[in-house]
Amino acid sequence: MTNLLIAYLGLALMISLPGIGSAIGVSIGANATVGALKKRDDAFGNYMLLSALPGTQGLYGFAAFFIFNSKGVLTPDITIVQAISFLAAGLILGSVAPFSAAKQGQICANGIAAIASGNNVFGNTMILAVFPELYAILAFAAAFLISNAI
Repeated sequence: MTNLLIAYLGLALMISLPGIGSAIGVSIGANATVGALKKRDDAFGNYMLLSALPGTQGLYGFAAFFIFNSKGVLTPDITIVQAISFLAAGLILGSVAPFSAAKQGQICANGIAAIASGNNVFGNTMILAVFPELYAILAFAAAFLISNAI
């Protein structure tokens, strides 16, 4: 039974922490959007895309949760190695994705402010915002590789 609890702890970390990070990152971008709309409301489409971008880390957490949950080993017979694999993947994704989302939200917020000031930086902001995303993708890839070893 302890092994099953360890595995469920890993699942909880893998879905909750990236989701929390995405909520923070999206909120950072949305707060910048509210301020930017006062200056330039015609760029709402750009603001919205930049605000939504940090939400992808939460999707990575959900995708990893789904992959691990579909393995068919979440039974009372789960081994300690399998349980620790769940926990390790949860710790990897749960520790990288929240920081990635928050930092991505800050980059997007700065881009939103620059667009509101009349600068044409949407594409450049998207490119720069992908950099923190890369680390969440790498954490998701590591979790996926761990799932293949189960």
